[in-house]
Amino acid sequence: MNERASDPARLTDDQFELIAKALADPTRVAVLEAIGREDECPCQSLRSAFPVSKATISHHIKELVRAGLVEARREGQYLHCQLRRGVLKGYTSELLRRVAGEKGG
Repeated sequence: MNERASDPARLTDDQFELIAKALADPTRVAVLEAIGREDECPCQSLRSAFPVSKATISHHIKELVRAGLVEARREGQYLHCQLRRGVLKGYTSELLRRVAGEKGG
């Protein structure tokens, strides 16, 4: 992964709210954690790691992509997911700024 991919992203208010909503679901956070443990996570491994249906995992991935936290790449019939670390860093910086008055950088 290149360094630019992990630079904090600047978020709009709408992006911040989308991410906050995406992270409000404990299963979705666990899916995000699993994706973040690998450079690129095949969705099949997520389906076997969580005791939920294929449709439920697909929904969680869709919401994480919609929030901008995950990038999904299709290779044939397989989907591979990658954590967008820069977006996550941007969210945590903005959260600290809003809650604790810290300056982002």
